[in-house]
Amino acid sequence: MGGEDEETQKLKKIAAASYDYENDPKWSDYWSNILIPPHLSSRSDVVDHYKRKFYKRNIDPDLIVEPMPTSSSSQTTRPSASTSSTPNGQTRQRNSGSTSRAPGTSSATASTPTSLRLDQQTISFSVNAWVFVVAVLAVFPLVPRSLSDRAYKLALMGTACSSLYSLYSSYGKPRAWNLQAMQVWFQSVIATKDFIYFVYCLPFATSQLTLKFALLPVMCRSVEHIAKFLRSKFSHSSLYRKYLEEPCVWVESNTATLAILSSQAEIGIGFLLIISLVSWQRNIIQTFVYWQLLKLMYHVPVTGSYHQSVWARIGKTVIPLVHSYAPFLDSPISAVQRWWLR
Repeated sequence: MGGEDEETQKLKKIAAASYDYENDPKWSDYWSNILIPPHLSSRSDVVDHYKRKFYKRNIDPDLIVEPMPTSSSSQTTRPSASTSSTPNGQTRQRNSGSTSRAPGTSSATASTPTSLRLDQQTISFSVNAWVFVVAVLAVFPLVPRSLSDRAYKLALMGTACSSLYSLYSSYGKPRAWNLQAMQVWFQSVIATKDFIYFVYCLPFATSQLTLKFALLPVMCRSVEHIAKFLRSKFSHSSLYRKYLEEPCVWVESNTATLAILSSQAEIGIGFLLIISLVSWQRNIIQTFVYWQLLKLMYHVPVTGSYHQSVWARIGKTVIPLVHSYAPFLDSPISAVQRWWLR
């Protein structure tokens, strides 16, 4: 039991580390109310500690947050509108900035990015909700095949468009349309989950091969986005509290489980593509591109921990069988492993 609890906490910490704090308005409010000396606020370990505390408070109360080391524990939490008294009995408002601004100016400047962010979140939610409905229609067994195949393509294209829109919202476009500027922009987005899902969906959406199993990661991604939006925007709605709060809380508390399920499906699809090479629907280029994508998923931080866990389990099962029954495959497997880890 101790080992299982340790593994569970490890997965919860991975989920907390990969949570999208920047797009969560609650995190912005929480972080702005933490009073930390400047020499500590720039330290990544201090920021990560408060991110875990935020994740435990708002998303997964079962996460165990270890205490801050004593060398960096000299900070306090302040309320959002706190005041401090001067020796003369006068009060002054504490501000995180170095200069004070007129109330009208600050509210005007703060409202613009907030409204823009809300518009982006609403658009993303609408697309992901549509993708989830279409994906369910594609996998439902009683739907006619022609309609199911069309829904399959639409779900993949919708996810690709949603991922591309998220990339544009977060990273913009390259500064210039030359090789150097595009290379810099590409290096900044290649390790993001949105880019990975864009590359994941595009080949399946344009291929003649129909793998309904490929919709499982798409549905997991859509469910996470939908639950996050509903919790942040409709938490005070009676309809939400009555029907949607429990499933949304479950989704946000089990993001690690959904990520592992997606990783297992993505790896399984890679083997299905290899098997499809012996059929008339084979696509060598798609299979090669997909295994390059799996290699990328193995190495980038946002998906690497989950893929490495799944591959470790596969290795524990397959490698002993190869040693026992097919030792002539040791050399090819070693060569593939060297290419994979390169």
